[in-house]
Amino acid sequence: MTLSFAELQRNALAHHDQVDIEDRMPTLATNEELIARSDANWLSLISRRVFRAGMKHSVIDARWPAFEEAFWQFDPKACQLIDDDRFEQLMQDDRLIRHWGKMKTIPVNALMVQQRSKQHGGFGRFIAEWPTDDIVGLWQVLAKEGAHLGGDGAARLLRMAGKDTFVLSPDPLRVLVNAGIVTRKPTAKRDLQAVQDVFNDLAAESGWPLSHLSMLMALSIGPDDR
Repeated sequence: MTLSFAELQRNALAHHDQVDIEDRMPTLATNEELIARSDANWLSLISRRVFRAGMKHSVIDARWPAFEEAFWQFDPKACQLIDDDRFEQLMQDDRLIRHWGKMKTIPVNALMVQQRSKQHGGFGRFIAEWPTDDIVGLWQVLAKEGAHLGGDGAARLLRMAGKDTFVLSPDPLRVLVNAGIVTRKPTAKRDLQAVQDVFNDLAAESGWPLSHLSMLMALSIGPDDR
């Protein structure tokens, strides 16, 4: 089975007016903007996404200036070398969210940022040049090479950065399940590819970016469809 862009639009308009739909569309960064982000900025963004997971975003964002100070503005070279003694010191800093497991992701993700930066001439260039018609492939690379970027982590990181991606939050997932594309949240490579294929077809049909199609899909579902 497949999905029709026109049908998604009709269903979204049955639940929301056009202005509301337009206002909810995610903001996308240009490739130039993604490339212009420094490696330190990328590591900061990755780390903030890790700490946001399962926590109120506003709480994390309010504490983030203290994290920037404590982690040397997220310089990947410095962060890669953090040892347990330094982590023990950081765990005593009440300005921070003192979550040992999440703090320990920072050196791992710093190494990923450094390695990909060396290979591609900047971590932002690596992200920018990855084709969106294989965005699930980028999710898988980030999950494998990074820490705490599995599940929705990679997709939500890319959404924060402005890289075009769909996000399989509950409502888009329900649309895909109702259409018979998947039976549950996809984790296997084959199922992720099936979802990617649906979004690629919708993008070809509509000319819309993946992130906007993802939001349209979320808005197309009403209470009776859940």
